[in-house]
Amino acid sequence: MGNNTATVKNGTGIRQKFIIVLVLLLVVAAAGGLVAYTYFNGLLDPVGEPDKIVEKTVVIPKGANSGQIGRILANHGLIRNETAFRIYTRYRGMDNSLKAGEYRLDTSLSVPGIIDRLARGETATFTFTIPEGFSLKQIVDKLSAQKIIDRDRFVELVSSGEFDYDFLRGLPERPDRLEGYLFPDTYRITGETTENQIIDMMLARFAREITPEFKSGAAELGLSLHQAVTLASLIEREAQKDEERPKVAAVFLNRLKKGWKLESCATIQYILGEPKARLLNKDLEIESPYNTYLNKGLPPGPIASPGGPSLRAAVSPADVDYMFFVVSEDGKHIFSRTLSEHNRNKAVYLNSLKTQ
Repeated sequence: MGNNTATVKNGTGIRQKFIIVLVLLLVVAAAGGLVAYTYFNGLLDPVGEPDKIVEKTVVIPKGANSGQIGRILANHGLIRNETAFRIYTRYRGMDNSLKAGEYRLDTSLSVPGIIDRLARGETATFTFTIPEGFSLKQIVDKLSAQKIIDRDRFVELVSSGEFDYDFLRGLPERPDRLEGYLFPDTYRITGETTENQIIDMMLARFAREITPEFKSGAAELGLSLHQAVTLASLIEREAQKDEERPKVAAVFLNRLKKGWKLESCATIQYILGEPKARLLNKDLEIESPYNTYLNKGLPPGPIASPGGPSLRAAVSPADVDYMFFVVSEDGKHIFSRTLSEHNRNKAVYLNSLKTQ
């Protein structure tokens, strides 16, 4: 009997020890799991301090998987660990949901926050501004310099791209076909916006200015829409102040009615292609259909992108009988009815240049 009792006690002691060891192992495993879980979660935290946020522009190429994207983000200093990024992305089942594009991300974003942005395709947006009076060449130069467009592709589309707008019908395919029709404004785009979309955006903005009132006003003056836009472009380049644009329009229209040459210095500047502080007599003799000192009537097309005030002035001229104008020192225009009066005003202008 005694031996049996000892055996039972020994068996009970072994089981107790086993349970204790097992419990200890479970505790250690749980603690290790908690440490691992805490450590992994730490790898998902933002990399930046709240008061030292840094913004980065990141390009995610098409077809990139979560591992490749994690490497890109890590190289830009936006995540702590690319492996943790890949594991977490796959855990959430979003490995194939991250969209390509150009993104603006900052160091305040956690891995879940970055993944959500990439999944929604919240690509970076940029703005560019085309000032009123810019020529097509200036527009191309500006957008190309800012690396917004591929110059050759943009020029090709301007010349022969297909855009479904009534006001473009009948315009010949040529490099300056859209001169005057790319409306000057501020536009918001993404890194994925194509040259075709940028042009269409600017044409759509122009279309909003071609109201029924604009069309009827042009018709009442005996102008086609293209002629009205051309006149507006001259007004844009000649007048600096909105309140003077209707008077400048009136001068040009009065000269057209009388069969006079428009003699617009802005058309000579357009031919030269670069701004010139003071035109010389030889500049006025350049052979070109755009030279309004040699040719009667409007030039064959616009010389710049007119803004809204110039477009409206072209079809709503002031009711005045002025035939001439000259700019004064402060950018204002002095208008006159007769050549003798104009010559006196011009002499004052030239004298002011000599004293500057």
